[in-house]
Amino acid sequence: MSARLIDGNRIALEVMEEVRAGVGGLHAERGVVPGLATVLVGDDPASHVYVDMKNRDARELGLLSRQTTLSASTEEAELLALVRRLNAETDIHGILVQLPLPVQIGEDRVLQAIDPAKDVDGFHPVNAGRLATGALDVPVPCTPQGVVELLLRTGHDPSGKHCVVVGRSKIVGRPMASLLLRKGRGGDATVTVAHSRTPELGKVTRRADILIVAIGRPYAVTRDMVKPGAVVVDVGVNRIDDPSRKTGYRLVGDVAFEEVCEVASAITPVPGGVGPMTRALLMSNTLAAAWALTADGAAHQVRKPMEDAGAER
Repeated sequence: MSARLIDGNRIALEVMEEVRAGVGGLHAERGVVPGLATVLVGDDPASHVYVDMKNRDARELGLLSRQTTLSASTEEAELLALVRRLNAETDIHGILVQLPLPVQIGEDRVLQAIDPAKDVDGFHPVNAGRLATGALDVPVPCTPQGVVELLLRTGHDPSGKHCVVVGRSKIVGRPMASLLLRKGRGGDATVTVAHSRTPELGKVTRRADILIVAIGRPYAVTRDMVKPGAVVVDVGVNRIDDPSRKTGYRLVGDVAFEEVCEVASAITPVPGGVGPMTRALLMSNTLAAAWALTADGAAHQVRKPMEDAGAER
């Protein structure tokens, strides 16, 4: 068996075009331009790259993009004051504080300070709790939301399937399980959550019809851990040394891609799989927040094109 590639780049472009249309519709109907505020604290090179990409995406789709960059020595009180100001600004509908933050700043306190209605990352405890209880009208973390879109748009509906999620982080693993358990579109799955402390992990992963791996270790899932014909979604992004590359490294996933391709029916590559979807869903979440904040009950209008999207054409 040779697994079919699930092309995250192509599907992310589909989502982006739906967002572009939604931005135009919101402006035509309500005279509103969705606004995304990004906050970057410190000098982490990867964080700078990620924020630049998000701002570029926003501008290309017609969103207002506003970035604030603070020094690594910024105190928590200063960052919290900035978040409160952004909460109050009517032209800002989504707020994203790039993680990680410097050690002197409490990550949880900052995330909790963001207005839940503007929490386009879906990390606020209110939104996380509502998702865990099955709410449908709630901001969802972009990466697990992107995984669901990848599955649905390639004809791999989780409904009725046994999905195994490897990883229990609050960013991916936990919200991923909640999404798959929800009633309705993208849910209704039987879900098992495993992690790095799970004994005999391979016995658990081999039960999966759909295997979603976000454990943060390169090549953690090998061929013998995958049921023949399973769909495999690799969320991991790991940098490993590669002297043959000009950069001296390459990016690999949490799945041993080449060998798992021989048993899986479909698989996401790294890079080019889940990563592009995370950025696309951030734009979608910002648009949804703009609808919700400017007209009660209007948030469904941005979701409709995605709900109507069927299997891969």
